Amino acid sequence: MAQQRVQRRLAAILAADIAGYSRLMGRDEAGTARQLRDHLAAVHAVIERHEGRIVKTMGDGLLIEFPSAVAAVEGAITLQRRMERRNARQPADRRMLFRIGVNLGDVLVHGDDVLGDGVNVAARLESLAASGGICLSQAVYEQVKGKIDARFRDLGSHRLKNIAEPVRAYAVETGAGSSALASAALPLPDEPSIVVLPFANLSDDPEQAFLADGISEDITTALSRLRWLFVIARNSAFAYKDRSVDVRAIARELGVRYALEGSVRRAGEQVRITAQLVDAEKGGHIWAERYDRRMDDIFAVQDEITGNIVASIEPHLYAREGYRAASKPPESVDVWGLVVRAIGLVNQFGRRENEEAQRLLHRALAIDPRYARAHAILSWALWWATLYHYIEDRDAGYGESARHAQEAVKLDAGEPWARLMLGLNLSTSGQHERALAEHEAALVLNPNFALGRTTYGWALLRAGRFDEAIAETAKALRMSPLDSFSGLYTTIHGLALLGARRFAEALPHLRASVAADAEFAGHYNALISCCGHLGLADEAAEFIARRNRVGPPLRVSVLRHNLRHFAHGEVFADGLAKAGVPE
Repeated sequence: MAQQRVQRRLAAILAADIAGYSRLMGRDEAGTARQLRDHLAAVHAVIERHEGRIVKTMGDGLLIEFPSAVAAVEGAITLQRRMERRNARQPADRRMLFRIGVNLGDVLVHGDDVLGDGVNVAARLESLAASGGICLSQAVYEQVKGKIDARFRDLGSHRLKNIAEPVRAYAVETGAGSSALASAALPLPDEPSIVVLPFANLSDDPEQAFLADGISEDITTALSRLRWLFVIARNSAFAYKDRSVDVRAIARELGVRYALEGSVRRAGEQVRITAQLVDAEKGGHIWAERYDRRMDDIFAVQDEITGNIVASIEPHLYAREGYRAASKPPESVDVWGLVVRAIGLVNQFGRRENEEAQRLLHRALAIDPRYARAHAILSWALWWATLYHYIEDRDAGYGESARHAQEAVKLDAGEPWARLMLGLNLSTSGQHERALAEHEAALVLNPNFALGRTTYGWALLRAGRFDEAIAETAKALRMSPLDSFSGLYTTIHGLALLGARRFAEALPHLRASVAADAEFAGHYNALISCCGHLGLADEAAEFIARRNRVGPPLRVSVLRHNLRHFAHGEVFADGLAKAGVPE
């Protein structure tokens, strides 16, 4: 039998699933199956009218290919309106509501099936939509705006699970449902604002990319120490790495006035660094400089670039306040390079990457055991690995993380990462006052520390200071709107709102967390609790089923025990019980 040929083509892909399907099947399997068959018959008619093709059905879901983005969106709107009319005939507890995601992109065609990121993005967008809602990628939006009779809402950019680049999403306002997130405008902050873009590696050796990354990261850290300057976090800046995008457009997208870009070329022990500062608001270059130095002088070059930036932006503030460019440097550039590589790996948050990061950090500490940042980043890698169950013995994992955090603070109390990690470990163990003090110290050292703002908010909500937690986590989301840890950021912000009993406001953020990382069971817990408080029985049942496929069965008693030292534990557990989670 001849092997089927795999082809590539551009396609408009619609992914849909039914909210509450698992709950309905559990209540009346035969009746639900009949109802679904009736609905699918109507769906087929809509698809045919818009020249679509069902690629496959997946129990409670559909994957459909259309000849164009316009056909796909018109088909989605027609389908939702048809389902709205059909559901009107059903009791509230028997209604089936589709959530739909639509994407336009390259797909791999294998026989009748389609695969690839074009399909995966559509599926992730579907999980961003609420019951009865439609969510589009920017590629689809650009094709359909002005061509169909519908209103759209910009939902901002989102990190989606297993998708390399952030995806900008748009909601279609059909009247049948709503999107997961409200439009997220990013106006310029009151203070001067900047993004340090990843420096380009112009060396012949691609392995030297760590050098460019490290320079970008250290300049970001140095600028972040200035309280009067608003600095976009490293992870959001690095979302643009290796992308050919106009610098001024990036600055506008991130809501900052200034952007720094540059390049690095290494030849033996010589290194050439170029840097230029762009005023995105006025559309011009402020200054540009080239530095030809030896590798062992790289830290001095970073200090010089940072000084030029701050002197150019606000000379009177710079002269008055000055800055500390960095914490205590390592003994060698080699150690620094190992830590830079490890930071890049940890920020990808996969198990394999985390384990490789730990290996590099142990190598760095074997060379220079007194480098505080290496201890602090290793503490973060261990803490994250324990949270995600990469380390099965949670007491041992958190304990090892705490030991490295304590060592980092002992070696350099002025290292923000060290104070953050000590605070995070203290918060995890329920030592709220000490945790808050360490976080506050970290943020004095680095006021633009987006991750520090998030974990400080986490410590605040655990201590019952919900309004302050909401404010801090909102700041983190603004500082790093495209963070690789976006699922953590939106979860903690949503938890703070949940603790304050602002359930409707919490819901879109908690939905976004699941969309960012659908494989982490922990993200589902707060979303299920929120659905319980809002009486969204269908969504709660669906998320319980999804959550139990990626983790051990959820129990109220287990969560109540795990949260017993935290102020939001009771409202969290109550919501789970209302959602129908077994005790």
